[in-house]
Formats: sequence, structure tokens, C-alpha cells
Amino acid sequence: MRKQLYWLIILFFVSGCASVRHAVPPDLLNSVRIYGMHDIRAFSGNPSDSFKKDFIKLLEQEEKGSSSFLSFKTNRTYYLLAISGGSNNGAYGAGLLNGWSQSGTRPVFKVVTGISTGAITAPFAFLGSEYDDKLKELYTKYSTKDIVRIHPSNNSFASSKPLERLIERYFDAELLKEIAIEYNKGRRLYVGTTNLDAQRLVIWDMGKIASIGDDNALKLFRKVILASASVPIAFPPVYLNVEANDKKYDEMHVDGGVVKQVFFLYDVVQGVEKAAKEKGVDISKIQYKIYIIRNGYIDAVWEEVPDKLLSIADRTVDTMIKSQSGGDIYQLYNFTKLGRGDFNLAYIPATHVSKAKELFDPIEMQALFNLGFEEALRGYDWKKVPPGLEEDAK
Repeated sequence: MRKQLYWLIILFFVSGCASVRHAVPPDLLNSVRIYGMHDIRAFSGNPSDSFKKDFIKLLEQEEKGSSSFLSFKTNRTYYLLAISGGSNNGAYGAGLLNGWSQSGTRPVFKVVTGISTGAITAPFAFLGSEYDDKLKELYTKYSTKDIVRIHPSNNSFASSKPLERLIERYFDAELLKEIAIEYNKGRRLYVGTTNLDAQRLVIWDMGKIASIGDDNALKLFRKVILASASVPIAFPPVYLNVEANDKKYDEMHVDGGVVKQVFFLYDVVQGVEKAAKEKGVDISKIQYKIYIIRNGYIDAVWEEVPDKLLSIADRTVDTMIKSQSGGDIYQLYNFTKLGRGDFNLAYIPATHVSKAKELFDPIEMQALFNLGFEEALRGYDWKKVPPGLEEDAK
């Protein structure tokens, strides 16, 4: 988000006519249909019956597909990946995934989640190493003009049309087919957006959307990716036309990073262990390794801030995002400690000094990509606890 929020100041001088909206009433948020689809999303903070049922279904599916009759009587390890926001810093995560593949140690992830720039990375990470070249291309080939165009309007300072065209190019029907195949194997891909009316994170089941397989599914898949990466004020919100109780409404979605910088499903599948036991599936034998790629800094980095409005705004927003990210990571750490999880964290080291000359500087993004690649190729030293807890971990 960082410098994009500078535009807030300029927007005070931009006027325009607001479009008429018909927002979904709060009591209907959980009953909408989008392009005829339902049970494809959940609101973070509320347990979701459909997500719990789906989780149990994929466990049953895996049990039936296992060659071992005692598959759920022995321990089993699932690999989970959560990719954060970070705008152009997403190049670091792209490089890390590429280097991880080259090292020969990258696992197949049971669940992948992504938010903001992580939402763009997540589908490729989900599909595996064969998509590393496309991921590298996305984060090293393009510059600011390929992603954003300055075009002030009543709801944003810039147009996201260039980014929308990139999403259409890279997220095509063939990619959705590949995601649907993995979904039907029992793997899951989730992306987060912010419903600005509701002030809630929306978690989208992208594999289920892909498995529907028609033109509306492709359209919605792309819209969710675009919305998750649409920084408010900088980019216009993404509107979704929905239906509830036979009436038409619209929803306003923006960057998922407004609510969280990184997320998982613990709050929407509360009670899943009890529900699974009622189905005869004992998930107490399941262990998991959760890997978090934070596309940004975590350590405090000293910097003399010039006594100028834009410099102060930049530093303030950067500090707020860093603090928010730390809180989200601590939540995931606590989640692993309460269950049977193994915590693993990667982030941009404080020793890396950005030399970006524009918002999406291809030279800086290549440098970030190379940094992540080399670190992973050598065998990344995954942090086992969040910053500040190193002494407690000894």
C-alpha cells in the first residue's frame, strides 16, 4: 500500500459524481448468490458450515483414496502455505518459490492462501513448480505503466485496467482447469478480499470456483484476484453483482490487506474436529507444517524521515502495515501452538535496501526476486518463531 496512499491527499482535490449503489443488507450477506454460485466463500471471524463440511469431505476423499486401510490411524502431515500482501515486494516471494523448487525440497501444499500481491502468486504456488517461469515473468518483466495508469475519478486516483489485462492474460481457462483438477484431488486454494461495506475479510474458495468451469466462473475468479490486489483510493473498488432473496444487489470489494496481511482458515472452520469425529474421521492424527511468506520487512528499520508531508505519510503507512503484519503472523503462530502445527516464516531481511525509482521498478523487483531465489536455493533458514520470541524458543 505504502506510497499509493499518498494519493489520498490529492484526492481531496478531485471531485466527481458518485454512482448509485444497492449494497447487500447485513442480514443477507451470508445468503447471496454470485453469478448463480453459492457456498464459495466465508467471512473471516464467523464459523462457516459449508467450509467445515468441505474440509471433512476432502479428508473423507483422501481416506478413500489412500492405499492404507489404517490411513487415519497413523500420523499424517499436511503442508500449508500462506502468502502475504506486499505490492512490488511480491517479487521476493516469487523468487523464494523458484529457488525452493530448484533446491528440490519444495513440498506439495495441501492448502494455499494468498492476499493482495499474494493472491496473484497463490494460484501459481498452488499448481507447483511447473508454473515457476510464469511467476518469475509476472514479477520481473513488468513496470509501473504495465500495472497502473493515472486516471483520477470519483472513487480512485488511478485505473487498474492495465493490471486487469495482465490478470486476464495469465489467469485463463486452461489455468482454471489445472486448479480444478487439483481441487478434485482434495487440495484447496483460498484468496482474501475486503468487503468494504461489511468491513470484513472474505475468504474465497478459488478451487471450487475453478471446478465450476464456465465463463462466469472464470470471470469471478479474475475479479476476486483483481479485488484482492486493488489498494483502495489508489485503485477503484471491484464491484460484484449478486442476488439475495430474488433481489439484485452489489458488493464493493478491495484489497484484502486492508483487514489482514496474511491469513488462514482457523476462524471459519471452528468446530471441525468435533464435526469430523461425528463422521468417523479422526483428525487428531493430522499434523501440519505451515509456511508463511511475508512479502515485506518485519524487523524495525531505522531511517531518518524528512520533515515533509509525503515522507511522513509514507513512513507512517509503512509502520502501520508492518505492525499489522506482525499481529497477523502472531495469530498464525498461536494457531500452530494450540494445535499440532510446525511454524515456518520467511521475510525480506532488514539488510536489503530498496533502490526502487518507481512504484513497480523492474530492476528492484529483479533484485528482490534474486534475493529470495538465492536464499531458498541455499536452503532457507525458516524462522521457527515470530520476531521477538527468539529467546523463548531456545
